[in-house]
Amino acid sequence: MRYPRSRALSLALIAAMALPIAGCARNRARTDLPYVARDVGTLYTAAKNRLDQHRYKEAALLFDEVERQHPYSIWARRAQLMSAFSYYLGRDYTQSIQSAQRFISVHPGNRDAPYAYYLIALGYYEQIQDVTRDQKITRQALDALGELMRRYPNSRYAADARLKVDLVNDHLAGKEMEIGRFYEDRHQWLAASMRFRTVVDKYQTTSHTPEALMRLVETYLALGVRPEAERSAAVLGANYPGSDWYNRAYKLMREYPVQPIAQIQPGQPVVPTGTPGSVNIGLPGGGGSTATPSAAAPGRPTPTGNNSSPTG
Repeated sequence: MRYPRSRALSLALIAAMALPIAGCARNRARTDLPYVARDVGTLYTAAKNRLDQHRYKEAALLFDEVERQHPYSIWARRAQLMSAFSYYLGRDYTQSIQSAQRFISVHPGNRDAPYAYYLIALGYYEQIQDVTRDQKITRQALDALGELMRRYPNSRYAADARLKVDLVNDHLAGKEMEIGRFYEDRHQWLAASMRFRTVVDKYQTTSHTPEALMRLVETYLALGVRPEAERSAAVLGANYPGSDWYNRAYKLMREYPVQPIAQIQPGQPVVPTGTPGSVNIGLPGGGGSTATPSAAAPGRPTPTGNNSSPTG
């Protein structure tokens, strides 16, 4: 009775160990084609048929097989580019970019090189995410599109690249506005104004410029630099006179008018005597002059204790 039980247990263990091996074999078959020597025409035709059937992954693998089995054939160069195209249609953008880059490195002067650069740019462009995410891919797309326009400004792909550059810049400007509004909501006016200024200076042709100018009016008024707020409002009014952003900026400027400063009479101290934070310096004749410490602005605490500057 012991022998049949041990034999059954052994068979069960062998079957259990065979399952992962079979699974690995199936996974490997899905990604790597076994090497079967075929002529270049048969391979290329099979790959083209898979592409027409929208079986993009299989098509890309077969195009790669053309390059592997017939590297010196005239079809190998074409298959390399078709592989990148098949990966792109299959939304495997990383593989598409790598295939196109390999084509450029091997055939830099080929007449299809502009299309390879275009595929690289599209691979990055299709991966752009919303403005709440990191924009590394967006900048890579901008660089790739710029490289295409720089190298082949008169190619048929350059016009589409220019349009996509405008869209990418608008996306990057939107990211700056997102961060600027985040700082503004937390009353971090200086940090917010720097983000809005970046939009006005670097992305001035995008759709975010009117809002950026209005936000600059808000932050400059909050910082107390009214001349800069007036300058931003003037630029907004000159370029976008009928926009809602200009109406909001105009309303803000009217709500916070210039406060006139009372004229100081001769002999009158600049800071009235008894003002908190002032220092009275006695003068001959019983008069007094008031001066404020130069280390701190009025209304702000002066560093004391361990934060004070060391003395000799």
